[in-house]
Amino acid sequence: MSGQHDPQSGDRSGATEVYSRRDFGPPPFRDTAEGRTPPREAPPARPGRPSAADPGPQRSGGPAPAQRGEPRPSQWAPARPGPGEPSRRPEQRGAEPAAASQGNWSYSDQIRSSELVPTRKVPPSRGWRRAVLQGTFGLLNLGQSPDERRQAELEAKVRSLLRGRYKVGVLGKGGTGKTTIAASVGSIFAELRQEDRVVAIDADTAFGKLGSRIDPNVAGSYWELAADQYLNTFADMRTRVGNNTSGLFVLAGETSTARRRVLDAAIYREATSRLDNHFTISIIDCGSTMDSPVTQEVLADLDALVVVSSPWVDGASAAGQTMDWLAENGYTGLLHRTVVVLNDSDGHADRKTRATLTEYFSRHGQTVIELPFDGHLRPGGVIDIDNELDRPTRRRILEIAASIAEHFPATTDATRDRR
Repeated sequence: MSGQHDPQSGDRSGATEVYSRRDFGPPPFRDTAEGRTPPREAPPARPGRPSAADPGPQRSGGPAPAQRGEPRPSQWAPARPGPGEPSRRPEQRGAEPAAASQGNWSYSDQIRSSELVPTRKVPPSRGWRRAVLQGTFGLLNLGQSPDERRQAELEAKVRSLLRGRYKVGVLGKGGTGKTTIAASVGSIFAELRQEDRVVAIDADTAFGKLGSRIDPNVAGSYWELAADQYLNTFADMRTRVGNNTSGLFVLAGETSTARRRVLDAAIYREATSRLDNHFTISIIDCGSTMDSPVTQEVLADLDALVVVSSPWVDGASAAGQTMDWLAENGYTGLLHRTVVVLNDSDGHADRKTRATLTEYFSRHGQTVIELPFDGHLRPGGVIDIDNELDRPTRRRILEIAASIAEHFPATTDATRDRR
């Protein structure tokens, strides 16, 4: 019939050809940012049906699908980098991050409490900031002032970790205030390091006055301590030494003029060896004679040194000669742990002189601290660092103690004969 369309005729214009998914081979390789994706495996062919490997009927003029094992057509090949472009290495799917492959990366290490927990402000203890805190009934806490934070930093240095024993010598010309500074620095250590026992030792053979600055009622001395064979406990030791309200103990020198006994190196060595069994920190008030056998014995066992100078030419010259003697006699390591104190004991030193001396001593690497005049230290007697000293004076003494404590980790890890 003329009006009917013959499906067997070759004219297929307007007809849609339908192909099955199994009529095509595996898809080509795809190059993605994650890497090359291999083709999926074709399922096993069922009986009576063409398998995925069977190419089936193809469109005329189209390229035949690549068979497994044959080279891919050029239009499916991944683009090669142009000149000057870095080559890309395809990574495996599911590869771990580069940071994790190094072996030292941890999730827990990346969680920092400082970033998640809000910082707590320490309430101020003095000044107008404390007045604001009290006036607002604790609602407005401005935190500590820079001066309070500086003081807390210095106190933390004094409380730093210490292993073994530590001995600090105090040298200076007579009249510069070395005994006063020895008692004051020892009191700071005793007050801030309650877990340790601190003792001040009078090694000045010229009628030392260290005992009168700490405990005038002390009964023991070198000779009684060296002769006592029953110092087994610290309670036994307490009967031979004195102490003050800060917790500083003291071994006094010979104070009697009627039956004066001269201290020698053997007695000093025997007495201090017994003190070492009960005390952690020793502050030793040395004599002004560097060639003295007792001073030589003291220097051989020191970990740090404080050289006291007056802000005048004679005192500064004596301090410079002391440091020259130490350098010439093999104490260069001790010089690196030396603190120079410019003590204005009469209040008449001018600012220019103090600045000149500070620059002179600090150019060689020593820490220089200026101690201002304090009327409470001038008359003598027992030193009360909590109730009598001016605030600037106490701060300077705290700085001296902190400068000494900076060397705690550097010296206590080595043997005493190599310091």
